[in-house]
Amino acid sequence: MSITETSQVAHNSYFDGKVQSLGLETDKGKATVGVMKPGQYTFGTASPELMVIISGELNVKLPGAEWKAYHSQETFAIAANQSFDVSCNQDVSYLCYYG
Repeated sequence: MSITETSQVAHNSYFDGKVQSLGLETDKGKATVGVMKPGQYTFGTASPELMVIISGELNVKLPGAEWKAYHSQETFAIAANQSFDVSCNQDVSYLCYYG
């Protein structure tokens, strides 16, 4: 059996492999499911994003806001063309919807 380009899973690796995600198509559009190892990271957005925390605790600093902790099944949104900071003291898994 041959795998075509459109059926392959996109893999993204950031921050020396400490943040990794897999791309997928959902009924809500493009998304990634990923894992963050303990650390502090800054991300930028090209399109609006909706982040859903699957497990762990993710501390988030959105533009113009204070740090806030998000836990399993909690969400936050970030507009396009923004950057935001996150930190975690344990492994965190997440689902990110784009657009």
